[in-house]
Amino acid sequence: MSEALQKPVNTKALKELLSLNDSARIKSWLSICSRCGLCAESCFFYLAKNRDPKVSPAYKVKATLLELYKRKGEVDREFLQKCHDIAWGECTTCKRCSLFCPFGIDIATMIATVRAICNSQGVVPEGLVRTSVNYRESGNQMGMSTEDFVETCTWMAEEANDDIRGVEIPVDKAGVRIMYTVNAREPMYYPQDISMMAQIFTVAGESWTLPSTGWDCTNLPMFAGDKALAGQVVKNMYTKAVELGVEAIAITECGHAYRSALFEGPYLAGYRDGKPPLPVIHSVRLFYEYLRDGRIKIDPAKMVEEPLTYQDPCNVSRNGGLWREGREIIKFLAKDFRDMSPNSEYNHCCGGGGGFIPMGPEFKRRRMESGKIKAEQIRATGAKIVIAPCHNCTDQINDLNKEYKLGIKVVSFKELITERMIVPDAFKPVAAQEE
Repeated sequence: MSEALQKPVNTKALKELLSLNDSARIKSWLSICSRCGLCAESCFFYLAKNRDPKVSPAYKVKATLLELYKRKGEVDREFLQKCHDIAWGECTTCKRCSLFCPFGIDIATMIATVRAICNSQGVVPEGLVRTSVNYRESGNQMGMSTEDFVETCTWMAEEANDDIRGVEIPVDKAGVRIMYTVNAREPMYYPQDISMMAQIFTVAGESWTLPSTGWDCTNLPMFAGDKALAGQVVKNMYTKAVELGVEAIAITECGHAYRSALFEGPYLAGYRDGKPPLPVIHSVRLFYEYLRDGRIKIDPAKMVEEPLTYQDPCNVSRNGGLWREGREIIKFLAKDFRDMSPNSEYNHCCGGGGGFIPMGPEFKRRRMESGKIKAEQIRATGAKIVIAPCHNCTDQINDLNKEYKLGIKVVSFKELITERMIVPDAFKPVAAQEE
């Protein structure tokens, strides 16, 4: 980004972007905001910074997008740097503020527009730039080759058979019900996540496959303000699903991947009706259905005894509508559930979304300071275990655990389910059957 600051502003490109986004919707939002302050109290950045008015959502838009329009794009690099610091360093686009705005102003969308404008001038966090290069070159944020991905799936299938007999991790199997997509961090750093999901699918009798391309459901270009690349990432997934003739796309325990695949991705990929070419299901919904329908049964003797709470990922609960399903799953798994306050669609962002985690070390101190609100929420529950069905939430809360000495363990639904589900005799390893 330091190099970008040396280059002159491409005013023509900037003005074109401002004109492209000069919609009736954004005009209305910018003009009707009454600065009432209701959005301020909803923002965890504002609360964590002792209610500094300059961190309120309304001010953040006023100081960036509104100013860009007022100046008609005639800005310098220093101003773009200010926009960068606000759009990425003081907002995760969690959309909580929109719930409290009396006019329904979508500030997250306007902040995303600021990010796109900054991106057009090369003013983007370096961590997100690196992931964009990986997406372009390999189709996934980690730069993992197809060969390594398939090899990891084969290896995980072999290991899974130590616990569940007959586990397979099929790749590019056509005509199945579900094409399962993952966060690229799973095959790269957490391959056991793929193994656990394969075990659950096996016991549930699911018809599924992993694709050899389009398997990374994350979409960090969406948070980097690179709409063209964000659209291509989604299109890769859609194209493979249609090619394989599956009935639905399933999303791993990731928040923004769900938002991308189901809600924003269709527009980014050029689907004018805003709908993906086939249904998109999040893992939280799948787990709920498996438990509800008895396809997966939990051993009552193995239910979690310790106090447990639930982190609502913004893009699974508030923006994905699955807060009820998450809590229904917990009824099967835990005896002492203690909800955060506020919770469900009103829960606070963990502080690691919107690209914050991959933005890298230069943003970590901000993450820890703004994450104080989430740490206080967790501590107030007295819980020893936090379920976080999202990799960004998991990483952020693990960091907060160390920073604020919370004394908790962060787990996924996959982990809790595989450790507690009843394995039918047909799927028990031979050694276990002989005991």
